[in-house]
Amino acid sequence: MTSTTPDTPAHLDPRIGELERHIQALMQELHQARYEQRRDALTDALTGLGNRQALANAFHVAQDAATKGAAPPALLLVNLDAFKALKNSAGLAAADQVLVTVAMRIKSAVREDDVVTRLGSDEFAVLLPATPQSRATAVGNRILAALEPNFDLGNNSVRCGASMGLRIAEPRHRIEDLLQEADIAVEESKSEGRNKLKMFDPATLHARQLQRQIVGELREAIRSDQLVLNYQPIVELATGRIEGCEALVRWDHPVHGLIMPDQFIPVAEATGLIAELGRWVLRTAVGQLRHWRDDPATAHHNFSMRINVSAADLQSLEFVDDVSEAMAEESLPPESLVLELTESAIIQNNELDRYTLASLHRLGVGLEIDDFGAGYSSMGYLRKLPVDRVKVDRQFVKDLGKDPSQLAFLAAIQEVIRSCGLEGVWEGIETAEEAEALRSIGCASGQGYYFGRPLPEAEFTAQLQRQTVWPA
Repeated sequence: MTSTTPDTPAHLDPRIGELERHIQALMQELHQARYEQRRDALTDALTGLGNRQALANAFHVAQDAATKGAAPPALLLVNLDAFKALKNSAGLAAADQVLVTVAMRIKSAVREDDVVTRLGSDEFAVLLPATPQSRATAVGNRILAALEPNFDLGNNSVRCGASMGLRIAEPRHRIEDLLQEADIAVEESKSEGRNKLKMFDPATLHARQLQRQIVGELREAIRSDQLVLNYQPIVELATGRIEGCEALVRWDHPVHGLIMPDQFIPVAEATGLIAELGRWVLRTAVGQLRHWRDDPATAHHNFSMRINVSAADLQSLEFVDDVSEAMAEESLPPESLVLELTESAIIQNNELDRYTLASLHRLGVGLEIDDFGAGYSSMGYLRKLPVDRVKVDRQFVKDLGKDPSQLAFLAAIQEVIRSCGLEGVWEGIETAEEAEALRSIGCASGQGYYFGRPLPEAEFTAQLQRQTVWPA
């Protein structure tokens, strides 16, 4: 039996040395585990790039350096174009393969000190420490060039370009601000045709903030009766009798006064508020028509209500029900409502549009193509769509009297409309001579300042009470 005496020094005791080595090995394993844990917390599992936290850490280091005299960092935000469609068609495994290849190509196009990260899905970010705009632009264009060649997926290859936004950091910036502003630049790139680098423009951010403000105020306007409808007559050219009126929405803003639709309709369309706005116009206009028909002073007029319909309405499964319910609530026959559709709203001719148009046609409401000739001017689809009328754009009428051949041209348009079994309404009539010229070639209906400007409800009602023909 071997043993050490109490007088044996500890460093000569082999058991203590073995214990120390064991503790050192455990500590090394612990340090390695902690290192790997920290690394994993900062790494994207699929591509091996840094993740959002790694980007934030690198940004803070670069910003600290900028406060000590270095140039500010730049951020390139990269968003792959049509990646969702690629994933749906090629499958998840192929999509992952593309992402891994994208990561490799981006790393090959940047400098050694640049930090390449994947933020999620098909979004990548590159932080360039102490980098002026010109150099950051050059790096961004190298990345776009690297992503240009097709990606080999074995049996086939695919192309997957990118849209890119660039933002140079400022002292006030947080990483969240930098990402948001670079993302605005990415969206600008996508809107201009993709596969290009766009620099962040502060004016775009201001426009976004203004748009958000308008949306909030417009939503409140719909709920608090700030919106009003003006009405403009549509007249039978042969008799001067009113056969319809178009409801035109205005915004009576408590601060800015009367705002015309071209200033808020595009915002409503871009933000999804157009459906709520459209329902308000529909119910208000139909309710007003019911009131005119019930009022003994205006009941002798028997005309239809015309309202404008957006492309979003045609894409809504609830729109047909909204129309049906509005007419039923006011006990109005469906033919007393005419829906005006722009060419751009129906030219897509997709399955949902066709379903909505067919359902509205079966419901019995009138359907009219608005501003005909202003855009696509395709005569072929006139026969295919279940529409009743065509409203010819005002640009054709304005040249009457200036060009001797213009009337013959309008007569040809009128003949095409009639040959398709449709009625024509001519916009932009401003003089008695224009009205007479159109009547002489067989045009049935007209609209324009000659007959009357859009008027608020009270003024239009007074006009209905005292007039039997238009103009008075």
